[in-house]
Amino acid sequence: MIARADYDTLKEVLLANSGHHLGEGKEYLVERRLESVAGSLGFPDLTTLVRHVRLTRDPKVVKLVCEAMTTNESLFFRDGRPFDLMKEKILPDLIEKRRATRRLRIWSAACSTGQEAYSLAMLLAEYPGLSGWTVEILGTDYSPKVVDRAREGVFNHFEVQRGLPIQMLIKYFDQGENNSWRVKDTLRRNVTFREGNLLQSFLSLGSFDVVFCRNVLIYFDDAGKRGVLERMADVVPPDGYLFLGASETALGLSDLWSVVQGASTTLFQRSQPAQERKRGIA
Repeated sequence: MIARADYDTLKEVLLANSGHHLGEGKEYLVERRLESVAGSLGFPDLTTLVRHVRLTRDPKVVKLVCEAMTTNESLFFRDGRPFDLMKEKILPDLIEKRRATRRLRIWSAACSTGQEAYSLAMLLAEYPGLSGWTVEILGTDYSPKVVDRAREGVFNHFEVQRGLPIQMLIKYFDQGENNSWRVKDTLRRNVTFREGNLLQSFLSLGSFDVVFCRNVLIYFDDAGKRGVLERMADVVPPDGYLFLGASETALGLSDLWSVVQGASTTLFQRSQPAQERKRGIA
């Protein structure tokens, strides 16, 4: 069993570098995920790895530790309802409001291996009112390994079976070797992936009409959640939207987001311009 002091060190490192709040009773999970990291780096055991991290704060090792503790679970059109709301409510609203620019930008934060971002790309490609519009989808994730996989756009048979309708598989994917499937270039051209840390400023990413940040904040403590929600408010206009996961909320954490009434999901809209917050206007 991992020593208490080592566990506390990992809790501190994860919180400071990735926002991941490691609660109590996760010793087995830590050991299972980090013992292989220790071996790959040439450390004889987990204790030696943690000692190295404690003494050096080696950024490369810290990054690998944080990556190993990240849950990269994703599937196409996950949970269904958010994508229905995009078609039924959000896209009609934004198409009306963005007629002058004919441009939409959507951010899939903590995108993992890219299924959510590609699901959004397919949804927008199928939507009849966006012909002639400029549509950009950005996916970001803390782990460069999963970002590389998302950028490659290749999925195995099990992955495409999880939530992806067969009609869309045939229309938007090419079959490759070993029963793999690759996203077609016609879809990929509107989707960009890059490494990103939710603890850092998002201003360099530009402005977004819709942000999907689902099933991520459950791993943050309240201070971390507030920080993410505030930084997201800096890159979403007052009429922009934010999707959180089914067990997540902005209520009680940030007054910059208001629940969209009647959405029956964790859908929020900006409630106060970021510039007013910065000027201290209530």
